[in-house]
Amino acid sequence: MRGKGEATLRANRMEAFSDGVLAIIITIMVLEFKVPEGDDWNSLIELGPKILSYIFSFVYIGIYWNNHHHLLHMVRTMNGRLMWLNLLLLFWLSLIPFTTAWMGDSHFAATPTALYGIILLLAASAYWLLQRGIFNQHSHDPHFVKLIGKDWKGKLSPLLYLTAVLTAYVSSWISGFFFVLVAVVWFVPDKRIEQALHNKEN
Repeated sequence: MRGKGEATLRANRMEAFSDGVLAIIITIMVLEFKVPEGDDWNSLIELGPKILSYIFSFVYIGIYWNNHHHLLHMVRTMNGRLMWLNLLLLFWLSLIPFTTAWMGDSHFAATPTALYGIILLLAASAYWLLQRGIFNQHSHDPHFVKLIGKDWKGKLSPLLYLTAVLTAYVSSWISGFFFVLVAVVWFVPDKRIEQALHNKEN
């Protein structure tokens, strides 16, 4: 029978692996930048769409890193299912550099922007599955179940991503607005998890 210490140790290993993958994802996005051919500000301005798409993605990766860190502190029993769900999340996140580059190179054309939204939607779905897998380990705690049941972020985000995908063919600016809106919603780590961790420590 595995003890809590062993579960924590394995969760720490999964977190360290995930941190490394997220760092590589950001590095890949940075390497997409090419030095401008000119030597004036206009040459830099021409990279505007790529810089903006990079900022979008950097913020998103940062949000996932922050919330993922909090989430793994809730693990009671590490198992193969959680590890595969975590890999599923990392798989979708690993595609962000590709869609980021395509969106920036195309100056936020409809299809690249829509694909960017689809990848974010799939990553959010994978995060939700990982979250449910971890939260189910606490299903015997009525207070925890009541607290975690208030998942308005998780319910709102897929709708916003889907709206961003659909509106990409109307205006990339409208689509971008919904991307920003989701980022704002998740910028502060999930208060439910922070409250649960606080109760757990006390």
